[in-house]
Amino acid sequence: METPLHLSDDQETQLLVVMEGTATPDMVNRVCAEIQKMGLVPHPIPGPHQTAIGITGSKSRVDSDHLLALAGVRDIIQITQPYKLASREFHPENTVVDVNGVKLGGESFVVIGGPCSVESREQTMEIASQMADAGVRLFRGGAFKPRTSPYSFQGLGKPGLEILAEVRSRFGLRIVTEAIDTEMVDLVAEYADMIQIGARNMQNYSLLKRVGRINKPVLLKRGMSATLEELLMAAEYIMVEGNSRVALCERGIRTLAEHTRNTLDLAAIPAVKRMSHLPILADPSHGTGRRDKVLPMARAAFAAGADGLMVEVHHSPESALSDGQQAITPLEFELLMQQLRKLALAMDRTIG
Repeated sequence: METPLHLSDDQETQLLVVMEGTATPDMVNRVCAEIQKMGLVPHPIPGPHQTAIGITGSKSRVDSDHLLALAGVRDIIQITQPYKLASREFHPENTVVDVNGVKLGGESFVVIGGPCSVESREQTMEIASQMADAGVRLFRGGAFKPRTSPYSFQGLGKPGLEILAEVRSRFGLRIVTEAIDTEMVDLVAEYADMIQIGARNMQNYSLLKRVGRINKPVLLKRGMSATLEELLMAAEYIMVEGNSRVALCERGIRTLAEHTRNTLDLAAIPAVKRMSHLPILADPSHGTGRRDKVLPMARAAFAAGADGLMVEVHHSPESALSDGQQAITPLEFELLMQQLRKLALAMDRTIG
């Protein structure tokens, strides 16, 4: 993990040092050492053909001429985006986020499935069994639920996390679950393979910084009214603390449309691919809020180039304690997986 850097108004990533394809590890280490002597933080980025080194710190301390004179340095590029570490300028190659063996952003399309909330051991085990049978390797389920109404089901808390741990042990599924404030991050990290930051917390900067200091992959959901630049700046808050294992999630934004709870912004997927190296998933469940729209929008997200999906599944949606109207049944989920496999053949992709 890189050394954390706390940015002030006059501190930002300014430059990317591009090494020659023939540069040796010793040359890369020498450049990193010289960057550190300037009071800056180097971020080596190995690539298939060459290594690049991003620089974070006070722009007034960068001695570009000195760095260009070092052996193995080919060029120094100015980074123009306000988000630096998340920018494709900073990291031209796609980032692959490894969640205990499940890779987001790699060659395979990954589907995360499970209920909105962990309601009981029996409910969770039944759905987990069906997800495992369908080929899912990442299981979603909320133990803590930030709800619009204070009278709605808020989750089981720690007992819910313990149920999720049993899911991992029994079915071999990796766990994705949400942390909703800084106080619970350590507790959630004990049980989760990937920590989710929900839409309501996308700009909770204290929480973003906290998960940035945890050695766990993070799934960052787009806020309900957030621009893509704001989403990437939120990712920057996590990454600048040293955690580069961030995946993004398009989960729908609020518009004037009445035929859907939210509007799933499919155009965000190729746009983020152009702007950032981070993997991006789509959540057609929250993105539409309507069960009948989940499958078609999931297929559309796949076609738009998403790296994966997060889908809510419940064996009895009509009795779900949260968001039952957007949860699909296990049979519908199995149909979705069949459809995705057919699409994968047409698009020369694979389903993880």
